[in-house]
Amino acid sequence: GAGNDIVTSRRLVLGNGDVRISYVVAAETSPLYRNATGDECIFIESGSGTLETVFGHLPFSDGDYLIIPRATTHRWVPSGDVRAYAIEANSHIGPARRYLSKFGQLLEHAPYCERDLRGPSEPEVRDEKDVEVFIKHRGSGPGGLSGSIHVTPLHPFDVVGWDGCLYPYAFNVADFEPITGRVHQPPPVHQVFEGNNFVICNFVPRKVDYHPLAIPVPYYHSNVDSDEVMFYVAGDYEARKGSGIGKGSISLHPGGHSHGPQPSAIEASLGAESFDELAVMVDTFRPLELGEGGTASDDGQYALSWIT
Repeated sequence: GAGNDIVTSRRLVLGNGDVRISYVVAAETSPLYRNATGDECIFIESGSGTLETVFGHLPFSDGDYLIIPRATTHRWVPSGDVRAYAIEANSHIGPARRYLSKFGQLLEHAPYCERDLRGPSEPEVRDEKDVEVFIKHRGSGPGGLSGSIHVTPLHPFDVVGWDGCLYPYAFNVADFEPITGRVHQPPPVHQVFEGNNFVICNFVPRKVDYHPLAIPVPYYHSNVDSDEVMFYVAGDYEARKGSGIGKGSISLHPGGHSHGPQPSAIEASLGAESFDELAVMVDTFRPLELGEGGTASDDGQYALSWIT
């Protein structure tokens, strides 16, 4: 059957019944795949290639989010090594509801607009027969998931066309317009997408708090209703300097655990006018469990950084 590793190397870092977070390394074309259990949001850390889908193709490169609706037949065609952060939902994934009008249009206060979204190209003709499609679906396997291989008599991309409002699209994190203020802004201003019982945020290069007495790094806090996962993509993440966090790190702050900047980071941030950092955050409203990738890569030291 088709498991969760069909792209090439996909290791589950964290997950629960609502969302699964994996780190993906790929260099070869994947099989055709259909996730029938929920939407996927793939953030491209580095690399480029093409997401081929039944709706048409989407080129991708560094910093792209790709939203793939559930049951979309697709495959990944990387151009060399690709590293990505995969967020799989049991629901749909879309813009935060507060960014949308009752008609589904992005409102003026949203940090991006429809012009920033890239849709797929026209469907193509594929004259192939007896094509295998790996399908992940509900079943009796671990977590209520199972997999099958479906052999289609004709290539699934060989379609006349499509209509409707459900299709894959891409959004580059560089087009996210950060919301800033005189004092520290709360995490919801960084939100980009949401799914059932979780939200996706990103921290991008931006000007920081400009009140004369402001402390630009986040204040100490504990998440009351959510677990917090951070993926550190690029730049210098000012709040965690001295904690062992670096480019490519993934951290987990469970709900109720106080966390915040290192003491040295607080002092170093005073007088700063901007931060050059890029990170993707997932807040989940049900507890997360460590997967095999998270367990294997735990450095064993990060939790101790809070005692200094």
